[in-house]
Order: sequence, then C-alpha cells, then structure tokens
Amino acid sequence: MERIVFGPVPSRRLGQSLGVNNIPYKVCSYSCLYCQIGRTDNVTSERRAFYPVEKIVGEVGSIIKILQEKKEKIDYITFVPDGEPTLDINIGKEIEELKKFGIKIAVITNASLLWDKDVRADLNKADLVSIKVDAFEANVWGKINRPAENLDYKKVLEGIEIFRREYKGKLLTETLLVKDINDSEEELRKVANFIKGLNPSVAYIGIPTRPPAEDWVSPPCIEIINKAYLIFTEFQLNTELILGIGDVEFGYTGDVEKDILNIISVHPMSSKQVEELLKKAGKTWDVIKNLVTEKKAREIEYRGERYYLRNFTH
Repeated sequence: MERIVFGPVPSRRLGQSLGVNNIPYKVCSYSCLYCQIGRTDNVTSERRAFYPVEKIVGEVGSIIKILQEKKEKIDYITFVPDGEPTLDINIGKEIEELKKFGIKIAVITNASLLWDKDVRADLNKADLVSIKVDAFEANVWGKINRPAENLDYKKVLEGIEIFRREYKGKLLTETLLVKDINDSEEELRKVANFIKGLNPSVAYIGIPTRPPAEDWVSPPCIEIINKAYLIFTEFQLNTELILGIGDVEFGYTGDVEKDILNIISVHPMSSKQVEELLKKAGKTWDVIKNLVTEKKAREIEYRGERYYLRNFTH
C-alpha cells in the first residue's frame, strides 16, 4: 500500500511536521547501519519519477484540510520518506506545488546526490534542508552509510559545500554516532571541522534510539557522546544532542488505526507515544493489539523500550 502522507509527527527540529513519503519503501542511495526502518532493498543513486506530482499534492491537500478542521498545527511539510527523497526526479516540482498551501517546506536528505546540479536546484526551493554528515573519511562513510557502489565520497562532500554556497534557506546538519564506527576523536574532529565550513543553524548529534537495521549497532558510551559535543562546540558550532525517543504528541486525523500505520511506516513509535495517540483518539490499547495480531504492525524491544513498526512483509 502506498503511504504518501503521515503525521503530523512531533520533531525536535521542525515542530509539528506533516511527512511526505515520496519514495517507495527502502529505495535509497544508502543502507545505513542504524536505519530505523531496516536494510535498504534497492540501493541506487539513479533519479527517477515514483509517484505523479498531482497524487502527492492532492493527498497532502486532503490531509491539511482535515487537520485544519481539527485545529491541528502544522509547522512544516517535510519530505522524509522511506528512502532518499532526492532520488525523486520530481521533488522540485512537488516543492513548488506544495508551497501553495502556505506552509514551510523541509527536506531531510542524506546529501549523497548534492553533487548533481539538478538536485541542488530542486532543494534550493525548500525553506529548510537537513543534511547528513556521519563521517569525513571515505572508509568510515563506507562502513556506516553503506552507499551505492558508484558514489564517490569526495564528490559527495564537494557537492555539500557547493550547495551550502548556493542555498539561502535554513540549513541543519545531523551526525549520528555508532559505537566503534565513527566515534573516534580523530574522526569527530574531522567531521566537526567540515561542518564548521557549512555554518549550519544547528549541528545535531544523535545516537540510535530506535531499533536499527543491524541488531549489533549500539550508541557510544555517554563519555564519548559528551566528548563529541565538546568537540563540536570547540569548533564554534551551535550543537544540540538528540538522545531521547522524542515527544509524544502526534497529530490525529480521525482514523487512529490509519494514523498509527502511516506513522510507523517511517517513524517507529514507542509504547508511550502510542498510548498518547490512543488517549487523544479516545481509543484503547486493543487497537495496537489488533494491528499486531493481524500482522499489520510488529513489536520490537530496543534498549528496554517497546516500539511498534509497520510490518512490510504482510
């Protein structure tokens, strides 16, 4: 089933974010070790059309109308799909059309295709762009992000720098740390130095907080996380840590089962987050029990917390 729109989802970076899922499940230029929706089925760097522009715009418009009637707040319409959003060759047209709703547009990208001038032109239309910088050295990048074979990291980094010079909107960076992969002091200093040249509004440092693609993946110890923060601030970066499971307030459109399935397709929910949404909808835990029984959702325990994910094999 196609899942074009989900949320609003509470976001530390974006407030109440209405998600746009413009890429089919796990079509991405990376297969990151820590990806919360699993290993990438189709690792590619080839851009193409996936859904008609009018389908995406129509579905977003329908959900906005419902949410506005319920007086739900939307701070951003955010391209944050099951894969890499810039693989969608129509993303520039989609951004232009969605801007007509009068809501800011954000794109969360792994930045792997910014060497392509057409990708940069598309993202220049967005109000906010968040880019991934998990590594500086190519061998570390290869281990943590597991990119498409034809991608050249030197070219990727150069593309990021060119984009920064061109882009007039709000730029954020996110660096996700995995124990014993990209958390050495030497690598952290190289990453911080590179990000300093980008002058982002905020440089976020995160850790795996939801079930990762590889079950052996774990976050660094708190001492290393603190060291990373200090290194970033030493490079005069406005740095914030993302270490928790996020806020609990999700938007409700009137169909709580559909809302949960749409959200957990791209954003695994903790048991507390599910409870809050069910409470808002006036429903009981039986809703999630039924979704699990019917194999529409699955329950996973990670670091002492229960999470619910969409069961894509069903």
